[in-house]
Amino acid sequence: MTTSHLDATRESYDTVAEDYAVRVRSLFDQEPIGRAMLAAFAEQVRGPVVDVGCGPGHVTAHLASLGLDVAGVDLSPKMIEVARRQYPDLRFSAGSMTALDLPDGELGGLVAWWSIFHLPPEELPAVFAEFRRTLAHDGRLLVGFHVGEERLSPETAYGHPVTYDAYLLEPGKVAELMEKAGFEVTARLTMEGRKRPQSCLSARAV
Repeated sequence: MTTSHLDATRESYDTVAEDYAVRVRSLFDQEPIGRAMLAAFAEQVRGPVVDVGCGPGHVTAHLASLGLDVAGVDLSPKMIEVARRQYPDLRFSAGSMTALDLPDGELGGLVAWWSIFHLPPEELPAVFAEFRRTLAHDGRLLVGFHVGEERLSPETAYGHPVTYDAYLLEPGKVAELMEKAGFEVTARLTMEGRKRPQSCLSARAV
């Protein structure tokens, strides 16, 4: 991912952070099927977990409530500020999924819950390789994303101007990229979303 793309995504989420946090919590409460995937992930994980692209920390907190040793990482420092304020007992840090500040093979699990949305598809192989690097053998990966084949360039989001791009992805293509990066896809779920279909892929590091 280019620096300019990272900067646009970071600056946009810094701008929307407070309003995004309010909106996303209520939406997450309305997604029982997604929470079921997170619950299944939690049952399979052995070891520490990182929630990559954690935003205001609601998924990190949910995973902690399921008994996981979990920390959140997000590109946006403002999102991290919100997460730390809302969940002061959890660990959050600013960072990029393109270069995680983690040792090789340290994690038992990694969640990217609707956070690969802003990655150009051609950069997904490198990011999935980075996820694999951080996971121990048999570590678990859970990825959620919007389904489609479009590139979106919204001018506003959550009542604020934004400059990021967003990408809809085909589940079969995402699964193929995950497998090439060293994962075995163990479960696939596609469901209707509020605006477009959504997909969750669960995998283990091999």
